Amino acid sequence: MSDSPPAACENCAQPLHGRFCHACGQAAHSPVRSFAHAVEEVFESFWHLDGRIFRTLRRLLAPGALAADFLAGHRAPYVAPMRLFVILCVLTFFVGKLVDFGDSSALPPVQVDGSGNSDFARARSVAEVEQIRDKAIADMEQARESMPAIAAPARHGFDRGIAQIRRQADRRIVELGGTPRTPAPGTDAEADAEPANPDAIAISTGTTADGWLERQGQRMLQNLPRIEKDPSLFKYAFMGSVPTALFVLVPLFALLLKLFYLDSGRLYLEHLVVAFYSHAFLCLALLAQFALLALDHWITPHLAFFGAISGLAAALLWLWMPTYLLLMQKRVYGQGWPLTSVKFVLIGGIYSFTLMLTVMALIVVSLARA
Repeated sequence: MSDSPPAACENCAQPLHGRFCHACGQAAHSPVRSFAHAVEEVFESFWHLDGRIFRTLRRLLAPGALAADFLAGHRAPYVAPMRLFVILCVLTFFVGKLVDFGDSSALPPVQVDGSGNSDFARARSVAEVEQIRDKAIADMEQARESMPAIAAPARHGFDRGIAQIRRQADRRIVELGGTPRTPAPGTDAEADAEPANPDAIAISTGTTADGWLERQGQRMLQNLPRIEKDPSLFKYAFMGSVPTALFVLVPLFALLLKLFYLDSGRLYLEHLVVAFYSHAFLCLALLAQFALLALDHWITPHLAFFGAISGLAAALLWLWMPTYLLLMQKRVYGQGWPLTSVKFVLIGGIYSFTLMLTVMALIVVSLARA
């Protein structure tokens, strides 16, 4: 089929005098008549392949230069801040899903569905049953303590799992002719058997949970054995949740800038521009970290010295990230170094605390969604 543009606009029938219709703005070429144009159409809507994305990325590498240009009114040469952030955020965490982070088997083995009963059945002595029981309980307690405080429903579920392990062990001990040890009053074992707080949210592995928190906690307990077998499930869920969290954190970061730079006279949306470009750079830096990690896994097995090079590069990049943000605030807001440094530390401290809480919440959500 011919790729030559039509003489008249296919949308409004006005005569064409160039690549676009002067009346309605529609492009002269049709994406359904050329595969190349179809591909270009897809990427153009995402990247705007007119050189702006590459010009924007080059300018982004200079701390604060891109935000300062955009706020000064030089918008045409660059990709808009929100579009750039979305592009880099999606790309970064998509690549993060593909990168091998090495040994992810740090999660302790956890059994909450009664499958440990087979281990007890294979035991041939009371001492062996007690050894299996103590190891399983220790693993469960370790996993319980590793959960953040906001995952209280899941922690209670671990307590129920520990009580279940004790009951299974006691049954096997009786089968072997032994006498189960009765938990002393006030011990953890007694607390496991019956929750001390009747109002606490209990999560059972055999009943239908009521309420969103209960359902999330139950899913976490059900997913832990799967994650133990395939830790990449947690990575995929975590990386998939981060972009959503960032869309909440970016406006919060802009609000902090607004509060700490009230004397600048800038509007909230101007601070939001700074926040978008700041996080766009952080996404770009994380993308570089993922690339270094991938190269390290590919090259180091063949060239051992490359591991030291990639490790040094990664360390320097981690150091450059906060330095970049400090220089960016200095350039955009134009205040002196002492005042800028104090504000940077305060903003960074509040934001880091919020980020830590967000990461903890993402861990819980990822365990539930894995």
